[in-house]
Amino acid sequence: MVSHDPKIIRKKHPERIEVEWTDGHTTIYSAAELRRLCPCANCVHELTGKRMLDPSSVPDDLSQEDLRMVGNYAIAMRFSDGHDTGIFPFPFLREHDPRPA
Repeated sequence: MVSHDPKIIRKKHPERIEVEWTDGHTTIYSAAELRRLCPCANCVHELTGKRMLDPSSVPDDLSQEDLRMVGNYAIAMRFSDGHDTGIFPFPFLREHDPRPA
């Protein structure tokens, strides 16, 4: 069964975040992958769900800093392009695993 509960969240370096889930699966996200997935209202239209952010506008060498917990349900961070309004709930992160098991 797929877990949406992280066991450990590691900031590997400014370009990468690693999440080890309670079911033993590990997901590695690049900062660019997370920025392209950002679910905030600036990146996804609140009413239509249409993605407003052009993924091709996000450079592959993007970095992140200030990784922090949001309650006990999500993480947030600031990206090197200045964007910092995205909140990434744990189920959202697991469902958008760039390299699923």
